[in-house]
Amino acid sequence: MTTKTKTARNLIEGRPALIVIDIQKSTFIDSSEVRSIDNMPGYKDRMIAARDLVDAAHKNDIPVIFIQEVHRSNLIDFGRELDGDEDVHCLEGDPRTEVAKEEMGYRKGDYIIPKRRYSAFFGTDLEILLRGLKVDTLLLCGGLTDVCVHYTFVDGHQSDYFCRVAEDCVGGSSVEAHEAALKAMEYLQTGAVQDRTTMIEAMSSREYTN
Repeated sequence: MTTKTKTARNLIEGRPALIVIDIQKSTFIDSSEVRSIDNMPGYKDRMIAARDLVDAAHKNDIPVIFIQEVHRSNLIDFGRELDGDEDVHCLEGDPRTEVAKEEMGYRKGDYIIPKRRYSAFFGTDLEILLRGLKVDTLLLCGGLTDVCVHYTFVDGHQSDYFCRVAEDCVGGSSVEAHEAALKAMEYLQTGAVQDRTTMIEAMSSREYTN
């Protein structure tokens, strides 16, 4: 057994930003029984619940950053992404690829970061934006818990951001994968996994430096 001395952390340290990962139109307009990416039961409801976080962020002047997975129609930028369970998805020009602006309450002044890989940091200008906004804490929601959310969390962690994930506003490829990913994120930062009610309370508390 290890003995550790830990510094108690607030849910929000310094300046926060809400990172809405891959909540795109496909979740709301594609009801196909067989999908290009597996979703756990209740996935759509979890994405709808993320709207509460977006509304709270807007109310409290917290930046909202929408992450959009998008690939060229000739598939040139998929790389190894199709070597596993996922089929072709998120192609340019496909209405299902668009950010779910209406459903998520997108507002003028929110940010959209397109990405070609799982992590919102990999090959994007997300970190440049976060530095410009002087962000310290990333509040994460969206999908998939075990893929894009997890990988974004890990890259945020390795870039020394405080990372928090709303467990009831993320959904995985399966219940088992979702739960395992949450456990892995909590391992990296104690207190990382929160519910949306607690997260919204922290967003509204004004205890962070605005």
